[in-house]
Amino acid sequence: MSEYSAAARTWLPRLLLINLVVEVGIVLTGGLVRLTGSGLGCPTWPQCVPGSYVPTVEQAEGIHKFIEFGNRTLTGVVGIAALVLLIALYRWARDRPELILGTWVVLGGVAAQAIVGGITVRTGLNPWIVGFHFLCSMAIIGTSAWLLWRYRQSAGPTRSLLHPLVERTTWLLCTVAVVVLVLGTLVTGSGPHSGDADTPARTGFDPRTISWLHADAVMLFIGLVVAVWLGAKLTERGPGPARAWAVVLAVTLAQGLVGYVQYLTKLPEVLVLAHMFGAAALVVVIARAIVLSRTPGPLPAD
Repeated sequence: MSEYSAAARTWLPRLLLINLVVEVGIVLTGGLVRLTGSGLGCPTWPQCVPGSYVPTVEQAEGIHKFIEFGNRTLTGVVGIAALVLLIALYRWARDRPELILGTWVVLGGVAAQAIVGGITVRTGLNPWIVGFHFLCSMAIIGTSAWLLWRYRQSAGPTRSLLHPLVERTTWLLCTVAVVVLVLGTLVTGSGPHSGDADTPARTGFDPRTISWLHADAVMLFIGLVVAVWLGAKLTERGPGPARAWAVVLAVTLAQGLVGYVQYLTKLPEVLVLAHMFGAAALVVVIARAIVLSRTPGPLPAD
């Protein structure tokens, strides 16, 4: 790793971690908005109500206006976190263009998400827009996690620590993970937690059917995670990959357990929120495992 100043060594890891934490946090506050039926607590955008950017006493939305406004406010926090990180990288890590580019992606994603959030409100919480909003957040979280762990490695090109077949399987795993996330958003969009307690918005899919499709995709995903973990244990050419994929397997199994329990218990709000956190955690550990499955420079000697 390049010789950063003492300030860089102290603050860059913290800023990278803060950026990731707030990105996960806004997913949870967005989930809280949805689960409390507060999606239209601020019925307009960018203002909360016509003539005011903040909730007013006269609003009829009650506690919902504060929950929705709180989520909107956190958008500013994640934007500031990404901007501060970008400035810090330009100041202390100009030799890490991959980190700078990744942070630009995060900052641009946050700006785009603010617009998508406005479209969500103006379309009356259209479930397709809400689902797209969530999936975009997952992409930003994955990028933020990649930044955090890539920073800990040296600059320059990286090489895989895994057998080529295992490495190709990891990309298949990532593809299936996207399918699992998409189906998961469709499950939510087809169920009772629409985001607005008065006028639920549904995708039109049968909740039971789409839930089982989601479960089938999860089963395939678990099989791929096991395959990659075993492949890493047998072929890794350096320390780290097998342990990293073991963490992915543990989070996957925990997330699957929460998913089945929430389905069998009729989707209690606390478990739905836990499942959303699990989805974010799974994206984080997958990004981490991908980074740790590669090494800068030449491969270690066999």
